[in-house]
Amino acid sequence: MSKVAVSKLPMVGAMFWATKIVATTLGESASNFVTMAPLNLGYAVGAMIFLLAFVVTLAMQLKADRFRPVVFWSVILTTSIVGTSMSDYINRTAGLGYAGGSILLTSLLAIVLIGWRMTGQTMDVERIATTEGEVLYWTATLVSNTLGTSSGDFLSGGLGLGFRDSSLLLCGAMLVILATHYLTPISGTVLFWAAYVLTRPLGAVVENAVEKPVTQGGLGVGTTITSSALLAVLAILVGRQMLTDRRQTRTVDTLSPTDSHDRQPVDPSTATSSADYAGKASRHRPKGSGRADR
Repeated sequence: MSKVAVSKLPMVGAMFWATKIVATTLGESASNFVTMAPLNLGYAVGAMIFLLAFVVTLAMQLKADRFRPVVFWSVILTTSIVGTSMSDYINRTAGLGYAGGSILLTSLLAIVLIGWRMTGQTMDVERIATTEGEVLYWTATLVSNTLGTSSGDFLSGGLGLGFRDSSLLLCGAMLVILATHYLTPISGTVLFWAAYVLTRPLGAVVENAVEKPVTQGGLGVGTTITSSALLAVLAILVGRQMLTDRRQTRTVDTLSPTDSHDRQPVDPSTATSSADYAGKASRHRPKGSGRADR
């Protein structure tokens, strides 16, 4: 049996990808600001602080009634910051190294995505409209953003490509995914998750290329200026989305897992908030019904 629910995730387009890259790049810089210079609190302390911030923002996101740009991108940002701290702790403090950390986190991400697939919940982010699906989405996001730091460090440091060549390699991979989207019949969901994962190491190496000292292959801008500039850009992008957040809020038919391939989002132009839908449902509820469908 189907019912209508409200999707709280943004529509995927150029604005989504631009904001995702800026937010994850800021996550790398903000983590370095706290765990390394200038605050030097260490990876373990930083990870605990940011994990708490992630839990708080995630709780706000799960309680939201529709797409809320500030809340949504706050969760993306906190997953990037805590992911950077945890990755650095695994690779450096725990001694797994860039290769070991990348293998461990890649395996964990594969387990999460396979487990998600087995639940029957849709993996199409524009159709996620259940709490279970949203929790799976944020779990995959947290793991992929943690993996992003390790894989970025592995490319630039472990393989010796440096920040510039690593950036060019990842940009090339993103262009391949874009071309594949338009030129092949490969599932858009598969391509989305490939790009979603790659934006994180792209942000990591670009941030390092700007922040790190010249002696380490960077531009020597430093974490304070880098973080401030990225935060300003992110605020502008999120502010722009706040003007269109209701148009991005849309209702989705949620069907049984066996019918998930037929699940279709409602046209955004006719999308309603959860409160609007509740009002419509009450007007159309058959007489004698004791409660609304759950």
